[in-house]
Amino acid sequence: MGDGTVRPTKALGRWEEDGEIVGGRDCVAGGTWLGCTKGKIAFLTNVREKELNLSSSQSKSRGELPLRFLKSNKSPHDFAEELMGEAELFGGFNLVVVDLCSMTVLYMTNRPQGRGGVLVTEVSPGIHVLTNATLDSPWPKAQRLQKKFKLVLDEYSESEIPVESVAKELMIDTTKDAELPGVYSPELEFHLSSIFVEAYTSKGVCYGTRSTSALAVDNCSEVKFYERSLMNGGSWEERTMSFKAV
Repeated sequence: MGDGTVRPTKALGRWEEDGEIVGGRDCVAGGTWLGCTKGKIAFLTNVREKELNLSSSQSKSRGELPLRFLKSNKSPHDFAEELMGEAELFGGFNLVVVDLCSMTVLYMTNRPQGRGGVLVTEVSPGIHVLTNATLDSPWPKAQRLQKKFKLVLDEYSESEIPVESVAKELMIDTTKDAELPGVYSPELEFHLSSIFVEAYTSKGVCYGTRSTSALAVDNCSEVKFYERSLMNGGSWEERTMSFKAV
């Protein structure tokens, strides 16, 4: 998760007012970027748009979307249908919602190919990468991450994936690319081109990777959830949780 690094958040844990929800939390708007509950997972990325506005005045917080799905009794398709009527009220988002009971994974964005409108599609089995563009975009860091993740899956094909070491191996990568999307200035795009974005100040706002997470669900519905998060005081903290998914 990347955002303004001074925005207060809570690290991975069970939510105080609803112990069924597990995930990090935005202390400003109350939502989440990645969370799960019994039988459900939801996660979100913002879409990189021309105007870099880290203190968006949108009427609704995008972090509300994963939370709404986790709290609802709706299937992914029913939830997406409900959301389509109000998707334009949010800044650009990519949302993935998962029903572990039906093994349904749905992707939704209100910026398909950088334009307006709404795209809803089922995610097929396999390896997919979601950045701040659309699902499986050809951004160099997305393609690099996809290749590295495939190697990890091949390595652990017959054993349990160690979520902590995998997250560190894949996500703490500061390699930058020369081929850039061209949404922002070349200087800013170059800084954002790595998988792990180091702290960078633009227009007076410090931006960078706030947390790195890995979540795995095995055949026995056991969840392993790891998070390395930047705390409000500036230090990094690691947490791992295990629980039944259904």
